[in-house]
Parts: sequence; structure tokens; C-alpha cells
Amino acid sequence: MKRNKKGKQETVEQEQKNPLHKEYGLFKNMGFVFKHMIGYDKKLLLLIIMGAVCEPLMRYFWTFLPKLILDLIMGEGTRTELLWMMAAVTIFQLVLTVSTTYYHYGIGWRYIGARLYMMLMTNRKAMKIDFEHLENPDVMDCYQKAQRASNDNNNGIEGMMRESTRLVESATTVMLGMGILSTLNVWLVLLMVGIAVINFLIVNRTNKITKMRVWDPLATWWRKQWYMQHITTNFDAAKDIRMFGLKGWLTEKYKELNKTRYEAQKVNAKFWFWTSISGNVFWCLSQVLVYAWLVGSMVRGELTIGNFTLYLASAATFFEYVSTLLNGVAGVLARSREVDDFRSFLDFDGGDGKKDGKELPKTEKYEFVFENVSFKYPKAERYALRNLNLTLAAGERLAVVGLNGAGKSTMIKLLLRLYEPTEGRILLNGVDVREYDKESYYEVFAPVFQQVELFAFPMDENVSMKEPERTDGAKAKECLEGAGLTEKIASLPNGTKTELLKIVYDDGVDLSGGEKQKLALARALYKDAPVVVLDEPTAALDALAEAKLYEDFDKLIGEKTAVYISHRLSSTQFCGHVAMFADGEMVEYGTHGELMDKNGAYAEMFKIQAQYYIEETEKAEQEVAANGEE
Repeated sequence: MKRNKKGKQETVEQEQKNPLHKEYGLFKNMGFVFKHMIGYDKKLLLLIIMGAVCEPLMRYFWTFLPKLILDLIMGEGTRTELLWMMAAVTIFQLVLTVSTTYYHYGIGWRYIGARLYMMLMTNRKAMKIDFEHLENPDVMDCYQKAQRASNDNNNGIEGMMRESTRLVESATTVMLGMGILSTLNVWLVLLMVGIAVINFLIVNRTNKITKMRVWDPLATWWRKQWYMQHITTNFDAAKDIRMFGLKGWLTEKYKELNKTRYEAQKVNAKFWFWTSISGNVFWCLSQVLVYAWLVGSMVRGELTIGNFTLYLASAATFFEYVSTLLNGVAGVLARSREVDDFRSFLDFDGGDGKKDGKELPKTEKYEFVFENVSFKYPKAERYALRNLNLTLAAGERLAVVGLNGAGKSTMIKLLLRLYEPTEGRILLNGVDVREYDKESYYEVFAPVFQQVELFAFPMDENVSMKEPERTDGAKAKECLEGAGLTEKIASLPNGTKTELLKIVYDDGVDLSGGEKQKLALARALYKDAPVVVLDEPTAALDALAEAKLYEDFDKLIGEKTAVYISHRLSSTQFCGHVAMFADGEMVEYGTHGELMDKNGAYAEMFKIQAQYYIEETEKAEQEVAANGEE
């Protein structure tokens, strides 16, 4: 037991220390949800009012009907009076049934629509926050909680809508019940309310405890579970899984991961088992009290048979809805804590404001200067880049080379402002780049990354990266051909209008690794930005093909500034300067000729790779000669 209290205390302390978590309060969360819900569909407000009127009438209608019939019979009413009463009852019941049915079928799908509408808020936020946050586990856990608060019909955002509506219905039903039962005995009504309040406090306490001790700690589990589900069904990973026999290993990983969820569910079930037991005990107690009072009143001759049936049925409905009302309050409080998670991510300052600086002025020349720039990844112990001083002049070709892990890609992420320097600064035409709005800053660059992402769009939209109406099909085709995909386009059924990937369209087409990288080059050509950055985009090509593609691409970009990053040296000879990186530092800088004369690390790497190029060239020449003889 002590261990449970200690675990609970640690969880609470962690939640309080978490700077990403905020608590807004029940009424503010209800206001937030209803504002966006009504903003999505104003008919929801009318439907909620309809439910608040129809539900209590429907619940108590059949408690009054037996009383009316018995009173009529016992009072020796005529057959005509009985028939008129039944006709009126039938019409009233028909109107009430149609109204209630319209309410139930009209509100459910609107809840889902409002939730999906609000889900876009977290998706939009995730796509706009600074890139560096996507590698921060705390931020990703915060995002995972927000996702859980918006991907279910009964929890979080939609749960708040449903629970709040049921709360309104229960409140009007209880108010009507109190009016009926107070004519019998006010103290009995208050006693039943007191029993229901005790049950509510237990349920609310259980909701709070299970969120802190079961669901919040599972945020990391959800993130891991999503990865495992993705990797086991991902087409790109399918080949490795089969060829290396990973099925058994991944299955065991999945089993191990699921143990965490299983244990959490077991703890959750124990809490709710005892809560359910207490709820049933209180319900039985309320029924015993009601029956005892009503039977006693009948024995004393204080009640007619008609009133006995009315009060008996009304008491059962009243206690049910008092419990429902208070459990609804507990449910709304529980959903409010989940809405806290949703809003905490939305309010997280991830650098996604509309404007985080001044607009970058348009100019003909863009010169970048790194001044004593160092960078350390979040929670990392050592620097990924250290004391970098480097100038990228306008119109220059810069080759950034070095072995894997040397700091090349980190330098590029800093240049592109996917990360901000931990120390030092980067200047653009003499101004610290952090003074500029990121959106306008991004417009300066046309990057091509090693990991090329295809989207389930037509090929020309994959090049333009714009909506169909803003895509210039002719320009996209020209850029694809310039990047070396002329034959591929000719082989496609719909040319550049061919859908890529089989996710949305069954006849979608996938591309090979080399074709993907050429498409990425076409994207850079299409964007036509003043600075082109190629972060090892030709890794899927052999050394000779890479060298030729770089040379052809270099001609296509004209007078633009270009940065070529590679651990192979095929781009260095046509670049003005070469920056050699090793262990997070720039160890050599100069022209190709200067570095070869220096006979240092760059020269050694070039000589080793040059031998490979010679061997590849001789092999290619031999194949050509052999084919010619045939």
C-alpha cells in the first residue's frame, strides 16, 4: 500500500513539474469545447435544447400513465373518458418519440464531425512547430496525449461534448423528479441525493487516480506502440523483415511492449471493480429506503394505488438520474482533464506563431556567415557541432564533406533554421537570422534531403508541392526531365499526372530509390529559390552516376548559391570551396586544389575515392567495349 502511495505521489510530482502540462479548469474547458463545437455546426445548440426537453418528458411519461389509468378506473371513469385519454396519450407519445429519435440520430454524427474538425488543430500544430521539437520525447508525449484526447468517441474532446449534453439532460430530468417526489417527502429526496453524492465523490476520485496512475504514464507506450504498428506494416520495412527473418524478434518486442499496457489495464480494472461495487451497494440502499417508505405509507392509508405506482417509478427514475447526473459531473471532470492535455499541446510554445520575426526582404544576393556556432541536440551530452566559423558567399558553390556523423547535416539544419544554434549566431547579409520570420526565411531555400518523402499525390504535385490549382504542370514536367526522369515519365500511364503510391489509389505508382532522389532534385528546380541545398540526395546512386547528376544539376541551377553535402567527393571539383568536417568540427577549408596541396585529411579521402572512380570508369569502358565487339 505504501508503494502505491509513493507511486501516486511521484506521478503527481512529475505532472506538476512537467512544463508542457497546463490545467485550465472545468468551465474554461467546457467553454473551449462548446465554442468550437457550435462554431462547427450551430444546429448542435438547437439539438441540445431539444434533448433537454424531450428526455425528461420521455422518462417520466410512463410513470404518470399507470397512475392516470388506475385513478380513472378506481374513480369509475367512463369508457369514453378512457378512450379520449388513450388517444391523447398516443398522440403525445408519437410526437415525443419522433422528436427524441430525431435528436439522437441528428446529434451523434455531428459530434464526430466537430471532433474531426478539432483534430485538425493538433495536426496543424504538429506541422508548424519548430523541427527540433519533433525529436524531443517530452513534446512527442504531449502530442500523444493530445491525440488520445481527440481520436475517440467517448473520451477527450468528443467525450466532453457527449458528457456535457447528458449532464444537461440529467439535470432537467432530476429537476422534474424532485418536483414529483417532493410532494411525497422532501427528506426522502434529500437522503437519496446524499447517497448519490457519496457515490459521485467515489467515482470522481477513481477517475482522477486512474488518469494520473494509469493513462498519463501510458503516453510513452502509445508512442512506442504506434511505431511498432507502423514498422510492422510499412512497405519499405517489409523487405528487411522478410529477408532478415525479423518476424519472431519483432513479435517478441510487441509482446514485451504489450505487457506494459496489460499491467496498466489490470490496475485500472481493480480500481473500477471496487468503485462499481460501492455504486451497486448505494443503489440497493436507495431502493430499500424507497420501498420501505412507500409500503409504510400504503399501510397507513396515506397513498392511493395510483400514487403508489407513480412515486415508486418516479423514485427509481429519480435516483437513477441523480446518480447519472453526478456521475456525469465526474465524467465531465475526467474529460476536462483530457481536454487539458489537448489544450496543453495547442498552447505549447513551439515557435509556431503566425509571425516570429520580421519579414525577410527580397534581395539579389544572400550571404551567410556562421560566427562561432556550436550546437547540442536536446538532452545530448556532447556537441554535434563545435565553434563553426564559415562564410557562404552569394552565388558560391560550397562542398561540405566528411564521413558519416562528422556534423555535415547538423550544419545544414542550422543553415535552414530547422534548429537554432546553442551558441554563436548565423548572419544573413549581416543580420542575425533569428530576427526573421521563419516562413519567409524558408522561401530562400530549395533543399533536397537524403530521405525523400513521396506523397500520395500526382507526380506533378509531388514536384510543385502545391495544390492542383497552383501547380504548373508544364514546369513540373520540365523540371522532372531536367532531373533525369524523361524515360520514367514516358513509361507512366498518365505521364506527370500519374498518382504516386498505392495508399489512396490502387493503381498508384511507387518509385525506386534513385528515382525518388531525382524527383527531389526536380522539386528544388521547381521551387526556383536563390539557395539550393543538397544533403546527400544521391546516396542511392553509384559514384559515377552521382558525379554526372551533380554536374548536370549544377548547370541547371545557373547563378544560384548551392551547398553540396556528401561523404563522397564527386561534387568538390566544380565547387568554389570545400569544407571538410570531422567529429563535429570543420577541420579544413579551401579550394579543391588548396586542400590537395595541403595533403591533409581531405586529400587522403579524395585519393582513396579517386582510385574507386578510376576502377569504376575502367569497368564501364570495358563493358562498353565488350558490347561493341558483340
